[in-house]
Amino acid sequence: MLNLLAAGTTLGLSAGFAPGPLLTLVLSETLQYGVKAGIKVAVAPILTDLPIILLTLFILAKLSYFQTALGLIALGGGCFIIYLGYTNLRIKDVTIDLTDIKPISLRKGILVNAMNPHPYLFWLTVGAPLTMKAMQQGALTVTVFIGSFYLCLVGSKVFLALVVGRFRSFLAGLTYRVIMRVLGVVLICLGLWLCYDGLKLGGLLPA
Repeated sequence: MLNLLAAGTTLGLSAGFAPGPLLTLVLSETLQYGVKAGIKVAVAPILTDLPIILLTLFILAKLSYFQTALGLIALGGGCFIIYLGYTNLRIKDVTIDLTDIKPISLRKGILVNAMNPHPYLFWLTVGAPLTMKAMQQGALTVTVFIGSFYLCLVGSKVFLALVVGRFRSFLAGLTYRVIMRVLGVVLICLGLWLCYDGLKLGGLLPA
């Protein structure tokens, strides 16, 4: 359970702090309309990801007898996480262009997250395989993994909304870059573990 708790926490923090369409909406709303507006957008993943999770779990359940296929998916997920860690190591300051930005409602935040391919790719290659692994340990482990992921994902975006609402230069400062680099190193380690797990699952390494 502890390894899945650590995985959920790391993945959630990385996804929460990483630049992307949803973070841009969170920050632009915060800078224009206040912290409450940014928090409303930050909770969008909780409302949009359930169908994605169920769909990817359904797909993997159909592949449950094809260990090689599951191993390749897990290996691809590990490579994806390593790539995310590498991009974290290279990240620079984040700037938000507020020119001609119209007010963004929670509904638009949900739409942006639903149209973003990242959650689908993440849950198919990383989130769903880890959830299936958690299922083998029981419902509590599944709750711990998914709960820690979304708590850190949404919590980190809420944190950024609170900080940027008060200190607008935070995303251009050393602290943010250090956070992202530390998360990058942890992500690479996690990605290597997922690759190793995928190779074992696919029968390319002894179990």
